[in-house]
Amino acid sequence: MLFKPSDSWPRSHYDVIDYYHQHYDEAIASGEDQPFLYPWALLGPLGVIIYLLIPHENRPWLKKCRYLAFAWITSFATYTTAYLRARELVSALVLGLLCAWSVIWFGAILVCNDAQTDFMRIERTTGVFGSDSRLRKDRSRVNGNTESKVKDTRHDAVADVVNGHAGPRDRHGEFAWQPYPLTPFVERLDWVLDLLSSFRGVGWNFRNSNISPPPKPIQEQLRANSGSMVPKHSYKTHPGQMKLYTSREKLLKDNAWKVFKGYMILDALKTAMMYDPYFWGQIDRAPPSTYLPQNPVFRNIYHPALTMFGIQYALQSIFALAPLILCGLLTPSFLGARAEIWSHPPTWGPYSIVLEQGLAGWWGNWWHQTFRFAFSEPSRKIIEATGMNRKSPAAKALQLFIAFFLSGVIHASGVYTCAGPTHPITGSMTFFLLQAVGIFVETTLTESARSAGLDQKIPAWIKKSWTFLYVHVWFYYTAHLLCDDFAKGGVWLFEPVPISLLRGMGLGADERDGWWCWNARFARWHRGDTWWNSGLAL
Repeated sequence: MLFKPSDSWPRSHYDVIDYYHQHYDEAIASGEDQPFLYPWALLGPLGVIIYLLIPHENRPWLKKCRYLAFAWITSFATYTTAYLRARELVSALVLGLLCAWSVIWFGAILVCNDAQTDFMRIERTTGVFGSDSRLRKDRSRVNGNTESKVKDTRHDAVADVVNGHAGPRDRHGEFAWQPYPLTPFVERLDWVLDLLSSFRGVGWNFRNSNISPPPKPIQEQLRANSGSMVPKHSYKTHPGQMKLYTSREKLLKDNAWKVFKGYMILDALKTAMMYDPYFWGQIDRAPPSTYLPQNPVFRNIYHPALTMFGIQYALQSIFALAPLILCGLLTPSFLGARAEIWSHPPTWGPYSIVLEQGLAGWWGNWWHQTFRFAFSEPSRKIIEATGMNRKSPAAKALQLFIAFFLSGVIHASGVYTCAGPTHPITGSMTFFLLQAVGIFVETTLTESARSAGLDQKIPAWIKKSWTFLYVHVWFYYTAHLLCDDFAKGGVWLFEPVPISLLRGMGLGADERDGWWCWNARFARWHRGDTWWNSGLAL
């Protein structure tokens, strides 16, 4: 073992895991905490889904009920964060993250927008979609024959359902913009679920600006087939955008490599982390001198570096699974447009963008942009409501700080529900607010240098070197706020891989390490006093 039996507790990461599991069981038994259980955990989002499935066209009172739907999910998420806990250490983090994210995401589509009227997606024209588009075109012609035309079109839509043209796998033909479908129900359900899972807006009219638009042939079809139903969107391109895959083979190979590479790197990271008590949550306890130098500067670089790589490759591997499943296994013949190769651009940009744009490039183009749309909608709504010039320095500062505040809320909520003793406000939240400060300072310095004419005089390699230094010095002094919270919360005690090659070969930090890593009790059935207190606990 890494530590001797005579050493102080804990002597292994297994001791810490056992302690947290025992503490969880005692807290549940005493009533101090409540278990987070499925299927009851789905009641919050299910309520919003049911609301979105009810068309509110020509019913203003029902349209306003979207604020009640938002209040419902906010109340549900708040209660869950405050009182419910998950047993497994990574599930505990995800619990808080998802609760905060659900409030922010539903706020973006229900409060800042009206999901049923503001959003459209790209879909094929033939099938139920074609029928519904006819229905909407007829509704736009308000004259004496409108009612009869609507009835006739509804009859056509019903006939399509009867003839088996409902659902994604039955769509074919060219592409067009599809608004909220009124009939049939299966089409509306598909549209709503697609919206709720399209965080980056790929294939929707709210696509992130850092993602390339659909290929030119698709754009031409959208212009030709959508008629007056063209939503507010943009086909603009710029150098920092994620490039779309040009072939299914390239997409599958690239994402398969990401999963394989991520698996191997996560195995190596987990093996290395367990030699260091810092990643057990014992952040003030020095690792053995035979493992790491005792130099504090080295450790202040080493700990954030491993933390960043752990987060990056865990997310990158998870994100790469979706294209493999949707495009490789299910294919467009089953899922329709959702499995087209242009619907699955990469999630990480090239690191070179950081050297060009600094911290703004790190957070705005290189790091994954899953939350970008939801983070930007509140500030957009405020700017529109107050009449601010969206290009003014004040508006840009507002957008910047609201985005990082919301990011801080998500991560602070995640560490709040963790098993260990974390500091959500002074740790995670402060880290993200400081990133906004860093970008603001960086932007101010860059604009000052440009105004003074220095931008043209300084060689490109010097500017890139300065940018690299600025970014990483900023992280050196701020990253520990988030990294310490993750470590103390027990995040790195979770097991990312089921089979470890390194630990199977005897390179693990503990004698109990071996080939098989996953706990058989990751999920278990919790039986409470009543049926609504029973369910699957993670």
